Amino acid sequence: MGEGVSTATLASVADSSYADHVNPQWVRLLNLLDMNVSYERCVGTELFTIGGRQMLDFLSGYCVHNTGHNHPRIIAALQDELEGRGPAMLQSHVPELAGELAQRLIKLCGGALNKVFFASSGSEGVEAAIKFSRAHTRRNGLLYAENAFHGLTCGALSLMGGTTWSEGFGPLLAGTESVPFGDLERLESKLATRKFAAFFVEPIQSEAGIRIPEANYLSSVQALCRKYGTLFVLDEVQTGLHRTGPFLAAHRFGVEPDMVVLAKALSGGLIPIGAVLMSDEIYRSTYSSLQRALIHTSTFSENGLAMRAGVATLDMLEEEKLGKRSEASGELLRNLLRQSLSNYEMVKDIRGAGLLCGIEFQAPSKLSLRLAFESFKRIHPAMFGQMIVMRLFRRHGILTQICGNNFMVLKAAPPLIVSEAQIVSFVEAVERVMDDVHSSSTFWSDALGLVRRTVNI
Repeated sequence: MGEGVSTATLASVADSSYADHVNPQWVRLLNLLDMNVSYERCVGTELFTIGGRQMLDFLSGYCVHNTGHNHPRIIAALQDELEGRGPAMLQSHVPELAGELAQRLIKLCGGALNKVFFASSGSEGVEAAIKFSRAHTRRNGLLYAENAFHGLTCGALSLMGGTTWSEGFGPLLAGTESVPFGDLERLESKLATRKFAAFFVEPIQSEAGIRIPEANYLSSVQALCRKYGTLFVLDEVQTGLHRTGPFLAAHRFGVEPDMVVLAKALSGGLIPIGAVLMSDEIYRSTYSSLQRALIHTSTFSENGLAMRAGVATLDMLEEEKLGKRSEASGELLRNLLRQSLSNYEMVKDIRGAGLLCGIEFQAPSKLSLRLAFESFKRIHPAMFGQMIVMRLFRRHGILTQICGNNFMVLKAAPPLIVSEAQIVSFVEAVERVMDDVHSSSTFWSDALGLVRRTVNI
């Protein structure tokens, strides 16, 4: 990974049509962060820019690229599907590939999950789970964990509380309430009202800062939901498909949810796809008669390309033993990070499961550092974390990001095919950035420069 590359080298001129007609604020933000580069090729864990720079991906598109970027076998499967000119979007036949993919997912997930509804995203999957849970229980209430992230559609936002994600979009779904993640007493007090159709929860809260529950939390949640007739719904959009080691994070905690939402990595990062797995009983509550055979559907939900990509992705996860690799590589990554960062006072914790890892920072006690830290925090709470992201990107050629609901946690989630040498490179880069934070004035002066650019834009 090259170092000392200038801002001018990294920056690229955004396509004017994108800036004019799609999202000009996104272009402005990337320019501000010196991260607006054009990528020519993405392969495995590596990203190659038009300017000839090689980057290491430790974000995986927020856990999309479990099998790596542009896996050749998944691409070949999609090419075969296209060249076969089959019924990709006929909408009036039985899509055999959807049946094959569903059967594979049911076997891998286990438990009572025996039916699959296919969607095009995690958010769409959450929306479906809301409808199915209400239809099955005949209750309207929805319960969720504080600091959750379930998506950005109106229903999904309703399961995330009064966060900045929902500002300005008016009233969301009525009847939604929250409980603290990990608090079984509060959960039972809510469930005992018997007004909630489902409790939606991530087995590991990713955007909240890679928050891992106590060992018995999810099994106790399951027991409480069964006791009070509330469906136990796991959002495994980021944690599924071996991201945390087992195929589902649910398997790590030994639970059998009533519904599971999958998406992101299910198609190798190449085709939009989502899946909601449920029991036969829940399925029959929605699709209860011939008249209701299409009561809930989606235009692209079972299209041939997405289903083919899903089957090929499951093949690669199995053949390349990416579950075992995720487990072993994650342990290596966390151990090396703990060894390398133990002496830095601003590093509070290293945690994770499989290759879903978080580095949590904290305010320094040293007065000279604390004054600068608090000043930048007052400007924006994400300032410090974003400076770490920028430093890793600009000086060390590593792409990562802070968590969306916890700006003091850096997410480390590389493709599951990441090599030991690449893990070592990442750890060394983070250590050098932490050394800059604790001993170099340039880090803080660069942060001041970012503030000035922000004010001037």
